[in-house]
Amino acid sequence: MIGQDVKNYFCMLWKKCPVSDSFSGMEIFNQIKQIDGCEYFENIDLTRYTTFKLTSVGNLVEVKTVEALQKLLPLLTERQKKYLVVGWGANQILPAQCEELLIHLDFNFDSTYLESQRDEYILPSSLGINHLTSHAVKFGLKGWEVFTGIPASLGGAIYMNAGTNLGEIGKLIKKVQLVTPKGELREEIIHKESFAYRKNLFVRPGEVIVGATMIHSGVDESIPQKIKDYLEYRKKTQPLATKNCGCVFKNPLKDLPAGKLIDLLQLKGVGIGDLRISPKHGNFMENSGKASWDQFESLVGLINFEMDHFYGIEFELEVKIPYH
Repeated sequence: MIGQDVKNYFCMLWKKCPVSDSFSGMEIFNQIKQIDGCEYFENIDLTRYTTFKLTSVGNLVEVKTVEALQKLLPLLTERQKKYLVVGWGANQILPAQCEELLIHLDFNFDSTYLESQRDEYILPSSLGINHLTSHAVKFGLKGWEVFTGIPASLGGAIYMNAGTNLGEIGKLIKKVQLVTPKGELREEIIHKESFAYRKNLFVRPGEVIVGATMIHSGVDESIPQKIKDYLEYRKKTQPLATKNCGCVFKNPLKDLPAGKLIDLLQLKGVGIGDLRISPKHGNFMENSGKASWDQFESLVGLINFEMDHFYGIEFELEVKIPYH
């Protein structure tokens, strides 16, 4: 019965994506290799593109410039080829065989830009959040403590409205630059309704975030210590040293953490194959070896079966998964 429930659960979450027969691997290579600033890799191991490191194979394009992306997206759109952007992959899971073409942004960034304090920062989406945390520590930027310890690129953090117990990154974003499926540059002015809990409300289907303008709330000399203390707290309460994807589920209510509910069900440490629920934090899963997509499906299904049986609650995934 559990097996059927698991199957039904994932059938509801994911739909099969059509793959254009006319867009063969060789045709992809021949057309993408002509775009200056794009490098195409076919049928490669994608393990290193997510922090969870589930075994996955697929095709990937590394994009070095915004101009290259502006040429790539119309090509994929015209060919009806599904694509997926992967940054640090800290809150993403890829299936064993990824049908979507992965796009990895690797824009150039002059690190000297962060050697001085500014009122506003114009930043590329591929920049790691860790660089911004270091900058906040150096200059005591108030507000930037909210993304302490989040392993993500700026674009991924904006897309997810990433945050901690201290707040969310959405409140620090003034403008976002995106490339549309037609290759056009679009700028989104951010307002109070632009973000919700762990998601944005402005990125349209097929659009890719390429940059953003960030602000802060002034300088506060207590910020460096606050960031240091919060990093220590995360190390004590979360399995940061393991292969994981961050929080797997969204909290069903603000004051009802998913990890606490999983803990109450005594599921910490329960595992399938090389995958287990973290003994340190119930909303984390740890990959101790070569965990697979099937093991992840099964463990998520088991948790939701138990949650529904005992509490009448079905968790919503926080981690992002392409259609499968």
